[in-house]
Amino acid sequence: MGINNIEEQDASLEKAQSDFKDAQIFVSEKAVKRLKAVMSSEGKGDYFLRMSVDSGGCSGMNYKMDFDEHQDTFDKVFNQNGLKVICDLKSWLYLKNISIDYSDDMLNGGFKIKNPNAERTCGCGTSFSA
Repeated sequence: MGINNIEEQDASLEKAQSDFKDAQIFVSEKAVKRLKAVMSSEGKGDYFLRMSVDSGGCSGMNYKMDFDEHQDTFDKVFNQNGLKVICDLKSWLYLKNISIDYSDDMLNGGFKIKNPNAERTCGCGTSFSA
Protein backbone atom coordinates (compact mmCIF):
# COMPACT_ATOMS: atom_id res chain seq x y z
CA MET A 1 0.00 0.00 0.00
CA GLY A 2 1.52 3.30 -1.08
CA ILE A 3 1.75 6.52 0.90
CA ASN A 4 -0.84 8.15 -1.37
CA ASN A 5 -3.36 5.40 -0.52
CA ILE A 6 -2.80 5.89 3.22
CA GLU A 7 -3.17 9.67 2.86
CA GLU A 8 -6.38 9.20 0.85
CA GLN A 9 -7.77 6.83 3.50
CA ASP A 10 -6.88 9.29 6.27
CA ALA A 11 -8.54 12.15 4.37
CA SER A 12 -11.61 10.00 3.72
CA LEU A 13 -11.83 9.02 7.40
CA GLU A 14 -11.46 12.65 8.53
CA LYS A 15 -14.23 13.73 6.13
CA ALA A 16 -16.55 10.95 7.36
CA GLN A 17 -15.89 11.91 10.99
CA SER A 18 -16.46 15.60 10.22
CA ASP A 19 -19.68 14.85 8.32
CA PHE A 20 -20.95 12.74 11.25
CA LYS A 21 -20.03 15.40 13.81
CA ASP A 22 -21.53 18.26 11.79
CA ALA A 23 -24.77 16.47 10.87
CA GLN A 24 -28.05 17.90 12.17
CA ILE A 25 -31.73 17.20 12.53
CA PHE A 26 -33.50 19.90 10.55
CA VAL A 27 -36.99 21.09 11.51
CA SER A 28 -38.87 23.56 9.32
CA GLU A 29 -40.51 26.67 10.76
CA LYS A 30 -43.95 25.20 9.94
CA ALA A 31 -43.15 22.00 11.82
CA VAL A 32 -41.80 23.94 14.82
CA LYS A 33 -44.93 26.10 14.91
CA ARG A 34 -47.16 23.00 14.92
CA LEU A 35 -45.03 21.15 17.47
CA LYS A 36 -45.03 24.14 19.83
CA ALA A 37 -48.82 24.44 19.49
CA VAL A 38 -49.27 20.77 20.41
CA MET A 39 -46.77 21.05 23.27
CA SER A 40 -48.60 24.08 24.62
CA SER A 41 -52.01 22.40 24.38
CA GLU A 42 -50.63 19.41 26.33
CA GLY A 43 -49.10 21.66 29.01
CA LYS A 44 -45.57 20.76 27.89
CA GLY A 45 -44.42 24.18 26.73
CA ASP A 46 -41.00 23.78 28.39
CA TYR A 47 -40.34 20.28 26.99
CA PHE A 48 -38.32 19.49 23.89
CA LEU A 49 -38.72 17.16 20.93
CA ARG A 50 -37.09 13.74 21.25
CA MET A 51 -36.51 11.98 17.93
CA SER A 52 -35.79 8.26 17.94
CA VAL A 53 -36.37 5.03 16.05
CA ASP A 54 -37.62 1.62 17.07
CA SER A 55 -38.14 -1.61 15.21
CA GLY A 56 -41.41 -2.26 13.44
CA GLY A 57 -43.52 -0.87 10.68
CA CYS A 58 -43.82 -2.13 7.13
CA SER A 59 -40.22 -1.20 6.25
CA GLY A 60 -38.47 -2.37 9.43
CA MET A 61 -37.99 0.77 11.54
CA ASN A 62 -40.43 3.41 12.82
CA TYR A 63 -39.80 7.08 13.46
CA LYS A 64 -40.75 8.24 16.95
CA MET A 65 -41.45 11.82 17.97
CA ASP A 66 -42.02 12.41 21.69
CA PHE A 67 -42.05 15.37 24.04
CA ASP A 68 -39.49 14.95 26.79
CA GLU A 69 -38.14 17.00 29.65
CA HIS A 70 -35.12 14.80 30.44
CA GLN A 71 -31.90 14.88 28.48
CA ASP A 72 -29.51 11.94 28.77
CA THR A 73 -25.74 12.38 28.97
CA PHE A 74 -24.99 11.14 25.46
CA ASP A 75 -27.96 12.68 23.63
CA LYS A 76 -27.24 14.73 20.53
CA VAL A 77 -28.79 18.19 21.01
CA PHE A 78 -29.89 20.67 18.34
CA ASN A 79 -31.70 23.97 18.26
CA GLN A 80 -33.93 24.37 15.21
CA ASN A 81 -36.01 27.50 14.71
CA GLY A 82 -36.37 27.96 18.46
CA LEU A 83 -37.12 24.31 19.25
CA LYS A 84 -34.74 22.09 21.20
CA VAL A 85 -34.41 18.67 19.54
CA ILE A 86 -32.61 15.71 21.09
CA CYS A 87 -31.75 12.24 19.81
CA ASP A 88 -30.14 9.23 21.47
CA LEU A 89 -26.91 7.95 19.91
CA LYS A 90 -28.36 4.66 18.64
CA SER A 91 -31.14 6.48 16.79
CA TRP A 92 -28.71 9.14 15.60
CA LEU A 93 -27.04 6.62 13.28
CA TYR A 94 -30.34 6.43 11.38
CA LEU A 95 -31.60 10.00 11.83
CA LYS A 96 -28.58 12.19 11.06
CA ASN A 97 -29.46 14.92 8.56
CA ILE A 98 -33.18 14.16 8.45
CA SER A 99 -35.57 17.00 7.65
CA ILE A 100 -38.92 17.32 9.40
CA ASP A 101 -41.65 19.39 7.79
CA TYR A 102 -45.35 19.86 8.41
CA SER A 103 -48.25 20.23 6.02
CA ASP A 104 -51.85 21.01 6.92
CA ASP A 105 -53.11 19.65 3.60
CA MET A 106 -56.45 17.89 4.10
CA LEU A 107 -55.49 14.66 2.30
CA ASN A 108 -51.77 14.31 2.85
CA GLY A 109 -51.21 16.53 5.87
CA GLY A 110 -49.12 15.91 8.92
CA PHE A 111 -45.43 15.64 9.70
CA LYS A 112 -43.19 14.58 6.82
CA ILE A 113 -39.71 13.19 7.40
CA LYS A 114 -37.11 13.12 4.65
CA ASN A 115 -34.32 10.74 5.55
CA PRO A 116 -31.15 10.66 3.39
CA ASN A 117 -30.04 7.51 5.28
CA ALA A 118 -33.09 5.44 4.31
CA GLU A 119 -32.65 2.82 1.63
CA ARG A 120 -36.40 2.27 1.45
CA THR A 121 -39.46 3.98 2.93
CA CYS A 122 -43.04 2.83 3.19
CA GLY A 123 -45.92 4.54 1.43
CA CYS A 124 -47.23 6.14 4.62
CA GLY A 125 -43.83 7.66 5.44
CA THR A 126 -43.69 6.49 9.04
CA SER A 127 -41.25 3.62 8.60
CA PHE A 128 -38.03 2.98 6.72
CA SER A 129 -35.11 0.63 6.31
CA ALA A 130 -31.44 1.57 6.30
